[in-house]
Amino acid sequence: MMSATALWAALHAPLFLWLSMRIVPLRHAARVTLGTGGDAALERAVRAQANFAEYAPFALLLLALSEAGGAPGWVLHPLGAVLLAGRGVHAWGITRLAEDIRLRAAGMIATFAVIALAAVAALVASAGGWR
Repeated sequence: MMSATALWAALHAPLFLWLSMRIVPLRHAARVTLGTGGDAALERAVRAQANFAEYAPFALLLLALSEAGGAPGWVLHPLGAVLLAGRGVHAWGITRLAEDIRLRAAGMIATFAVIALAAVAALVASAGGWR
């Protein structure tokens, strides 16, 4: 049986790959090899990918630590699902040139909630509370 963290990390991978692969053609079109050269679309693509890289791994690490400490699936799976939804909504919001800040805000709220709740789950695990 696949672990909860492995499942959710695997489900996050396509989103990260999509965010990463969007950058290449934008760099080519803008003729920018490093940075963003002031190109608005490239800036958004780079920040969307970087924001994912800044937040998702830490949240998934907390899930893994919680799982290693015995947190049950009914704790881990909703957190993984909310994280994926939040990261997806945030990515959709930040990559749009006609930005809807509500999407970004909703994505960050979901991400912050997962980090906070996964931290609590990891603390419970560290105190031996899940076993």
